[in-house]
Formats: sequence, C-alpha cells, structure tokens
Amino acid sequence: MSTTPTASSQGDAPPVRRDRTHYLYIAVIAAVVLGAVVGLVFPDFAVGLKWIGTTFVALIKMMIQPVIFCTLVLGVGSVRSAASVGKVGGLALAYFLTMSTVALAIGMLVGNLLDPGKGLHLSEETAGIGQEQAAEGHGSTTEFITGIVPDSLLSSLTSGEVLQTLLVALLVGFALQAMGRSGEPILKGIGHVQRLVFRVLAMIMWAAPVGAFAAIAAVVGETGVDALKSLFTIMVAFYITCFVFVFGVLGAILKVATGVNIFSLLKYLGREFLLIVSTSSSESALPRLIAKMNHAGVDKTTVGVVVPTGYSFNLDGTAIYLTMASIFIADALDKPLSIGEQVSLLLFMVIASKGAAGVTGAGLATLAGGLSSHRPELLDGVGLIVGIDRFMSEARAVTNFAGNSVATILVGHWTGTMDRDKLDRVLAGNDPFDESTMVDDDHGAPPAEREPASAH
Repeated sequence: MSTTPTASSQGDAPPVRRDRTHYLYIAVIAAVVLGAVVGLVFPDFAVGLKWIGTTFVALIKMMIQPVIFCTLVLGVGSVRSAASVGKVGGLALAYFLTMSTVALAIGMLVGNLLDPGKGLHLSEETAGIGQEQAAEGHGSTTEFITGIVPDSLLSSLTSGEVLQTLLVALLVGFALQAMGRSGEPILKGIGHVQRLVFRVLAMIMWAAPVGAFAAIAAVVGETGVDALKSLFTIMVAFYITCFVFVFGVLGAILKVATGVNIFSLLKYLGREFLLIVSTSSSESALPRLIAKMNHAGVDKTTVGVVVPTGYSFNLDGTAIYLTMASIFIADALDKPLSIGEQVSLLLFMVIASKGAAGVTGAGLATLAGGLSSHRPELLDGVGLIVGIDRFMSEARAVTNFAGNSVATILVGHWTGTMDRDKLDRVLAGNDPFDESTMVDDDHGAPPAEREPASAH
C-alpha cells in the first residue's frame, strides 16, 4: 500500500495564517519616535496635527460601548444563576476599594517624603489655567448616580457613558437569563454582532501609526523641552511610584494569590500598553483587553463585569496622581496640607473621578475641582502641572490598565471562572491571540452561540 499521506492527515487542518499585525505595532513605535522629533523641530506644524490623534482616539471610543454590551450580555445571559454574577461584581468592587486605598497611601507616602513642590513660583498666566480647569471639575455624587441611568434603552449604546452601557447590558443579560431556552436565538444573534464589532475594531487599528504620530507630535510641539525641566522631579517620582505599585504591590498579590508572573501577563498585553502610551488613554485599549482576557481563559461573565467596572472604579494610577499632585501644589504654594486634610481631600477626589479613568485630561479637571471645593486657595497651583499632565496621564492610564488586567485574573481565580490551563498556554505563547478577529468563536461561549466544528 502506498504510504502517501491521506487527505485526512494533512488536508483537514486549516492553513495557518501569518500574523502580519506585528508590523503594525513596529510602525506604531516608529511613529511615536518620529512624532516626538517632529514636535521638537517643527512645533507649530506639529500642534496643527492634534486633530488627527483626537480623531483616532474617537474611532476607538466609538467601539467601546458595543464591545461592552455584547460581551456582558453574552456572559450574563448564558449563566444559569444570577447569584454568580452578583458574586463576581461584589468581589470585584471590594478588591477595587482595597487597592484604591493602598494606592492613596503609597502616593501620600512618596509625596510627603519628596516634597517636590518646594521652591517653585507661579505666574499670573499659570494661575489662570487653574481657574479654567476648576470649571470642568465640579460634579456632585448625586449627579454621578443619576447619570448612570440613560435616557432610553438604546441611548445607552450611543451616550458615551460606559456605566450606562454596563447597567443596560446587565438588565438585558438578566432578562435573557430568565427567558431560558427561548432567549438562546437572541444570544446567538448578539454573538454574531460581537464578531462584527471586533472585525471593525481590527480594521480601525491599522490607523494606529497615524494616530500615534499625530498625538505625540502635537504634545511635544505644545510643551517643548524647557517647559518640563522644572517639573522633572515630580514626573519622575510619579513614574517610579507607579512602577513600584504595579510590579511591587500588584505583582506580589498576583503571584501569591494565583502563581501567575506579572511580567508574563504584561508581556501578553504589550501591544495594548503601546497603544495606551501613544494615545494617553486607557480606554483606547479597553475593547482589546476584553478580547484578550476572554482568550486567556477568563469566563466571559467575569470579564464582562470586572473590566468595564474596573475602568470606572479601579483607578490606582489616578489615585496616586491625585495624591502626589495635591501635595506638590500645596508645597509649591507654601501652604502644606495636614495628613487629615490630605485624606479627606483625596477621598473626595477619588470618588469624584469615577467614570473618567480613560478620558485624557479628566485627572486634571478632577484635581482642580477637588481643590476648589476643599482648599480654594490652592486652586491657582493647578497651572503648575498643566505642562506635564499629558505625560503623567500616560502613567496614570498604564497603571489603571495594569490594575484592571490583574484584577480580572484575580477575580477569575477567586470565583473559579478561569481556565488555568488555558491561561498558562496563552502566557507561555503556545496559544497566540488572533489579531484578525479578536474573538474566540468557541471559548466561553454559551451553547446557543457555539457552532459545529464543520462550520469553521
């Protein structure tokens, strides 16, 4: 008999598609470097490119609410018991509260030890900037709560408010859960919509080099190098503090609780971190984080609850920033804050910043609003850090993103909703993420969504 391989031994396996997206992210790195050079050499021209970077971020944000809605409805709708969703959400919120407190404490410790604001002086122009930022920073707790409810069911997908989408997706998911088998066709339809959404997102990502170039060029063109020299100390201190928090605190918790190495996890999310740095917005990577956590073996329900909630409540980087910036401004004006004043002011600002984690400039507006309500005489000092806020916002966004990725793994581990073998294979590089679709057709999908193997 012939020993020629049969079709069943070779022909059944689908051809392996070459991943060309690594060229895309090499292009993003080159674009960031080129943007910085253009911003320094041709500042006026570079500032005029700002609209391009803003448009790219807007394209990404356009996809956030559909991604969250589809992911959460599919996750919640396929779970038999509503109690399991409540367990995941409650555990996530408790963890977020704990880590925000730890971040505040670390920021206060570093800020009080360094006192980087001493010896600085304000100009009238700088003081005026603080007044402008304060006007954007006001917002009461009741406004925050009432703002969670959308004007209509459909407007939650177009409002731009992540928490509104979260609320409606939970309601729809629980409704489909209660419908039982009669809700399965709807779940299958939403599953197809999710695949479409991720395909569109993958197409948008090819514009990332252009968006990154324009965003970086505009920032460097606006601030220059000289404007940053006097504030170099606090910027470096903030970056170091965020680094210690991510690798020292979050890394230790992740290793002790799950045995997962944080370096492996962050390597897996490397492209998302690059996207965040180039756009200065953690929201730009939110859809990809959801897709990658699903691929890594975390249940869709857990990902759908923890990630969007974390983007509004797990603001580790923002907490550190608000702490250090407040102490910096008070020292710069020779009006230092007592420990009691620091605690009350910072708790207020962390609460006020909920829902604005991924919005560029939101941290500065929150800082100004908090100072205006607690210590108005410090408000003028906000203008001191305007020049470096864009660079500090990158560290805020990266830290918030790292905190949410770690939180997703931890909650998945604690609730038993994570496939550990799958996670290990993914982090080891043995099960690569499909950049073209950003979705696993079968992993974690409800029975109604799964298709026969012959269909693929």
